[in-house]
Amino acid sequence: MIVRSDGWLEGVLRVHSPNFDARPSGTEIVLVVVHNISLPPGYYGGGHISRLFTNTLDVSADPYFVQLAGLRVSAHVLIERDGAATQFVSFSDRAWHAGVSHFNGRPACNDFSIGIEVEGTDFEVFSDMQYATLNTIISALLTVYPIEAVRGHADIAPDRKTDPGPFFDWGRLELPSSVSIPTA
Repeated sequence: MIVRSDGWLEGVLRVHSPNFDARPSGTEIVLVVVHNISLPPGYYGGGHISRLFTNTLDVSADPYFVQLAGLRVSAHVLIERDGAATQFVSFSDRAWHAGVSHFNGRPACNDFSIGIEVEGTDFEVFSDMQYATLNTIISALLTVYPIEAVRGHADIAPDRKTDPGPFFDWGRLELPSSVSIPTA
C-alpha cells in the first residue's frame, strides 16, 4: 500500500467526508490514534459509519442514532470487520476524530495525528483481517510521516473515551521499535 503525495492511499475506497479542515501550518504528523466504532453499537455493516462521516446518517433509522443528530465527525480511515478499508479524509488534512485530547503534553491531537477507526466495540475481539489491514496502513504511513507513537482514543482522552477497548491486542501491531504503543 502506498500513500500518495496528496495524502490518499492507493487502492483504497475513497468516500470524501466534509468533516475536516487544514492542519496548522508546519505541523508534523507524529501520532496514529486507533478508535473503535459500530453503529448502532454492536452491529456491523450497513453503511451507517460512512453515512455518519458524510453527514448523511438517517437519525430515524435506529433509536440510538437520535443522539448523533448534528454531530460532525470523521476519521481518516475506517477498517471494517472483513479488513476492507475506506479513506474519508486525506492524511494531509485534519480529520475530526480525537476531540478534546492530549499527547505528551500537547493538546488538540487532531492537529498532529491520523485517526483510524476499526469497526468493533470495547467488548469483543477484532478480526485477523482488521489487524492485517491496520498493519499495512501503518506501515505505509511510516514511509511518509515521522510517526512516533500509536495510541488508543482512551490514551489521549482518558476522561471521555474507552476505545479501542480491552480486546484490542496491541501486541499484534507490527511496528519498529522507534514507534511506541501503550504499556500495560
